[in-house]
Amino acid sequence: MLRIDHFTKSYGSKVAVDDLSLHIQPGEIYGFIGHNGAGKTTTIKSVVGILQFDEGEISVDGVSVKADPIGCKKKIAYIPDNPDLYEYMTGMQYLNFVGDIYGVSTADRKERIHALADTFELTGDLGQLISAYSHGMKQKLAIIAAWMHEPKLIIMDEPFVGLDPKASHILKEMMREMCDKGCAIFFSTHVLEVAEKLCDKVAIIKSGRLMRSGTMEEVKGDTSLESVFLEMDELNAMAAASKPAGEMEG
Repeated sequence: MLRIDHFTKSYGSKVAVDDLSLHIQPGEIYGFIGHNGAGKTTTIKSVVGILQFDEGEISVDGVSVKADPIGCKKKIAYIPDNPDLYEYMTGMQYLNFVGDIYGVSTADRKERIHALADTFELTGDLGQLISAYSHGMKQKLAIIAAWMHEPKLIIMDEPFVGLDPKASHILKEMMREMCDKGCAIFFSTHVLEVAEKLCDKVAIIKSGRLMRSGTMEEVKGDTSLESVFLEMDELNAMAAASKPAGEMEG
């Protein structure tokens, strides 16, 4: 569903992501793990067509992001880490706007908005301006908008930030249900316990380079994802400390 092949993205002389390759299959929940600045958001923004990139290829359901960006965007939904919504609209106006963009029929739109808004206890707030929403309410609205057109691929950057425990639980169930229907989900998170319980596969990125990827069992073995992540940090710190001064990065 999502193929990232030898993807490289630089900002001037700084290489943000270096030769990254990941393949996400239909039905998979794929976690993307790394520190702040590791290259997660850069990768995600390139996948959804916000950022251009230097080398490599990214395709969604066989469609190239470079060759046909609109064709790719029709197949995906994207939830950024900080949902920037049109605050001069009401919640319902925004959802109808998204429905119009994706060509969701009036009947399907009404049914899906009703079901999803009720699930997130947001129905009574859809008539309010988004400017009056809390961060958590905006996050819920962004999730409803993303699910409304039943995309083939859902991309999320730290989707659980700002959600209360009940909403987080609901989102996890929704993610699994969508993947059971053949959708694929690729998301970044700092919450390693969530990734370990929820993901079918996971990739760990550090300083723009892929450190480890595979099924959850392959990556963590008999230990925990947190232990693997911290152990890799320690090994990298030891390797950096052992370098001669001339080989240290500037």
